[in-house]
Amino acid sequence: MTTTVAVVGATGRMGGLVSRIVEAEPGFELVAAIDSKGDLNAMNAADMVVDVTVPGASQTVVEHALAHGLNVLVGTSGWTSDRIAALERTILGRLDLGVVIVPNFSIGSVLATSFATKAARFFDSIEIVEAHHAAKVDSPSGTAVRTAELMAAARGENPVAAPHSDQRARGQQVASIPVHSLRMQGVVAKQDVLFGGNGEVLTIAHETLSPSSYEAGIQVALRATPAARGVIVGLDKLIDLS
Repeated sequence: MTTTVAVVGATGRMGGLVSRIVEAEPGFELVAAIDSKGDLNAMNAADMVVDVTVPGASQTVVEHALAHGLNVLVGTSGWTSDRIAALERTILGRLDLGVVIVPNFSIGSVLATSFATKAARFFDSIEIVEAHHAAKVDSPSGTAVRTAELMAAARGENPVAAPHSDQRARGQQVASIPVHSLRMQGVVAKQDVLFGGNGEVLTIAHETLSPSSYEAGIQVALRATPAARGVIVGLDKLIDLS
C-alpha cells in the first residue's frame, strides 16, 4: 500500500529535503509540493501532510489538514507548549487523527536534549545558547524551547537560578531558563546547554554541519505519521532512547 504525501513549504531548504526523501522512500508517493503561500486545497487528496513552512503559517496548515481528516507531520518551529495544548484540545476525541510535531529531525540533537534533561535535576544554574543560519525567521529555536521545557519539567517546582533576568542581554526566559539566540552566516545549527555547579561547568553541545543530518529522523517520523493518533511531540517519542 502506498501512502500519498503533500509537502507544504516544499520550496524551502527543508521542504526540498523532505520532498526528495518522500520520493525515495518505499511505500510513499509525493502527490503535492505546495509553497508556504500556496493553495492549501492542493493537499486535500493526499493521505498525509508534511508541514515545513514558517511559524506564522504552520497553524493554518495544520488546521486545514485536520479539517480534511489528514494526519500531519510538523517540522516547523514555533509550537510552544501553549499552542500544543490548544491543538490537543482541538482533536480531543478524534480517534482517527494524529499530529506528529518534531522540533528537530537530527538524532544527535534529540540525544543531546535527552542528556540535558537528565542533567537538569543536578544543577540550579542553566542557560542555553543556540545558533542558526541568518535566514531562520524565529527565535528562540523550536529545539531550544523544547529543551528548556523538558528540563523545567524534570526539575518540577524548582526553577533555575537566573539572576538579572530583567536585563535584555540576559536572553529570553523559557520555562525560567535563559535562552540566547544567534542568527549569523556560516552556521547551520548549534546548541549548547550550560550547567553551572559548585566549582564546575558542564556543557552539552550539539552542532549540525549539514542538512543531511536530518535525513534519518525525517524517515522515522514519516513512517510513524500515518498511524499516529493524538498529538505526539518530539522525535524522542518515536525512537528507543532507553
